[in-house]
Amino acid sequence: MVENTNTQNNLPPAPLAYSTLRQFVHSTIGGQHLRVRFSNAYGQYSTNVVVIQSAHIALAAGTGSATNGVINPATDTPLTFHGAPSITIPPGEVVWSDPCDFNLPASTNLAVSIYYGFVEPNIVNVYNAITGHPGSRTTSYIRAGNVVTASSMPSAATTQHWYTITGVDVLANPASLALVTLGDSITDGRGSTNDLNTRWPDYLAARLNTNPPTASVAVLNQGIGGGAVLLGGLGPTALNRFDRDVLDQSGVRWLIVFEGVNDIGGGASSMTTATNLVVAYTQFANKAHAHNIVAYGATITPFGGNSYFTTLHEQERQYVNAWMRTNTVLDGLIDFDATVRDPVTLTNFMAAYFPGPNDWLHMNSLGYQAMANSIDLSLFTH
Repeated sequence: MVENTNTQNNLPPAPLAYSTLRQFVHSTIGGQHLRVRFSNAYGQYSTNVVVIQSAHIALAAGTGSATNGVINPATDTPLTFHGAPSITIPPGEVVWSDPCDFNLPASTNLAVSIYYGFVEPNIVNVYNAITGHPGSRTTSYIRAGNVVTASSMPSAATTQHWYTITGVDVLANPASLALVTLGDSITDGRGSTNDLNTRWPDYLAARLNTNPPTASVAVLNQGIGGGAVLLGGLGPTALNRFDRDVLDQSGVRWLIVFEGVNDIGGGASSMTTATNLVVAYTQFANKAHAHNIVAYGATITPFGGNSYFTTLHEQERQYVNAWMRTNTVLDGLIDFDATVRDPVTLTNFMAAYFPGPNDWLHMNSLGYQAMANSIDLSLFTH
């Protein structure tokens, strides 16, 4: 649920002021206590505050994230902030709710419902510089008024975005640790099936959860659609967000770096991008090691058939992948390229993983499942 952009395309389809926004996130490990992180990071570009009048959590009822925002009312639980039911988040700030008792199963959908409001009549809130994540692949619901405890959200405006929420911390058993997947839209799940949690980190989390030696490993998906490592792209670059999205997360023990295709596809007509990516990956590994985090690298998947593809860009991809396979800086390799590439063309991924017209960069759910299934789970036992 990492913060992404404050662009026009990120705006909600209906006003959030004096309305309830219900969003769904998918847990990976379970626990009896949790807290939720709320962000106004992009309010720094304006004078906008975020006013949360009330926030509740509840378990989704069945396919609640896909059907009128249905929750199990018996699990509805109010959140507090320093003991109060409401909070104002200043521009550029992030806040946590107080920890609360909540029976959160592993691998389940959690609803977070927020009722927004104003502080003063002359403060025009949030909503033209809003912190959001466009690639949620999960339906969110907006209805006028305070309906945070409603069992469903019929007639609500819907959007495939998350807003304001950027994380859920679970107080789990002492052996529980977290894995961060740092990536772009492939990690964010573009091409996967909405509301079914079929991104490759979702499939990996399910495998970890059902494998007894790794059942206590949480997966934190820090993929940003359109994200780049070095410069440009959508949202902050990986260089700029590494501390926030990796080092500042709770309980992190492992990191998978799978990012760079947007740098190559949109980069200069030289090998400079590839060599600079290697420098950045080395920096990521060194920073991770300084914080006792085990860092793995993943090879960049093929993009033949996509507009990114040129002979030079393929040379850059091969350069990066050769470094990934031979370097001694990272602690191990996840070879997504070898897993999904077409054995004949080598520059395309297999046709069975094609998500739809004019893409050949992202994959469908079958491709993402293949990626997750290729990962050796023993990497996350030390």
